[in-house]
Amino acid sequence: MRGVRAGSAGGDVDVVVVGAGQAGLSAAYHLARAGIGHVVLDRAPGPGGAWQFRWPSLTYGKVHGLHALPGMEPAGADPLRPSSEVIGAYFAAYEERFGLDVRRPVHVTAVREGRDGRLRVESSAGTWSARALVSATGTWDRPFWPRYPGQESFRGRQLHTAQYPGPQAFAGTRVVVVGGGTSAVQHLLEIAEAAAETTWVTRRPPVFREGPFGEAEGRAAVALVEERVRSGLPPQSVVGVTGLALSEAVRAGLASEVLERQPVFDRITPTGVAWADGRHLEADVILWATGFRAAVEHLAPLRLRERGGGIRLDGTRAVRDERVHLVGYGPSASTVGANRAGGAAVREIRRLLAREDTAGDGGRTGEPVPASAA
Repeated sequence: MRGVRAGSAGGDVDVVVVGAGQAGLSAAYHLARAGIGHVVLDRAPGPGGAWQFRWPSLTYGKVHGLHALPGMEPAGADPLRPSSEVIGAYFAAYEERFGLDVRRPVHVTAVREGRDGRLRVESSAGTWSARALVSATGTWDRPFWPRYPGQESFRGRQLHTAQYPGPQAFAGTRVVVVGGGTSAVQHLLEIAEAAAETTWVTRRPPVFREGPFGEAEGRAAVALVEERVRSGLPPQSVVGVTGLALSEAVRAGLASEVLERQPVFDRITPTGVAWADGRHLEADVILWATGFRAAVEHLAPLRLRERGGGIRLDGTRAVRDERVHLVGYGPSASTVGANRAGGAAVREIRRLLAREDTAGDGGRTGEPVPASAA
């Protein structure tokens, strides 16, 4: 590999990859195959990306499916095993098989303009100087907590999907689940078997999708998310665009009224939640299944955000800085999308580095090359 002078405390490298989930490992695989020097900095304590933090009751058979990482299919796994264990083991084996240079736990705190047209990547394990960066940080580190009047007065327990411990922790309690996505539905179907009472509230009526969801439907959904990203708006989840799949478990939940939805409350009281019409519901727990936001705070010094609040991309490349690529962001947040984005980012980076090497400076100088020229 060319251009690597990186030790445990930082150094010079062609490319820094931030994050070792599906998107980050895919990018690292393609960088290794292209002979491009790189290092992967991962905040998590072990392999598995965000999957390692999923609750034990989310078994492998319940997940939407895991698209194989490039070059290695996952071995057959027991669908009753926790997905955190199955996917963590798969990612660990993948890193070992391809000799991927993953440093962990390393928290990247900031990416700034460096010297000689390079990027300065600051982390808990030192500082790297890079010619390009692949940000593959996902969303798990940024759970979204909505704010409602009276929220601080609630005497019960409030937690987010990111902290969900499994259904037995709610035994005998009255639980309000907030959110209209897949996680909310999964939580409700599990908790209802242990809790004394469950209530589902959402800002908008949930949309359930019947029938098959094939490749054409998937492309159409991804295109809608991609349009937002191209416009510089914060990305929506693909699931938010497609609606909730009507599985047999969901049909049973609708029939039993576990999935009977209520409009979201107007305020929170010390003992529950209340609506503007005077209705009050006693609750012991409020579970916020309200999603996540893209974890891109480390990129703030580069000023990549548009007025709409998002980072505008051309493919995976940040429009405001051609050295920066985001994978697993917006339209590439799915496992198959993350794989493709990793490969696409590396193709762009190869062209960038080759252009710089041809210029003979070994690094980017002067003004950025317009995206249309790449």
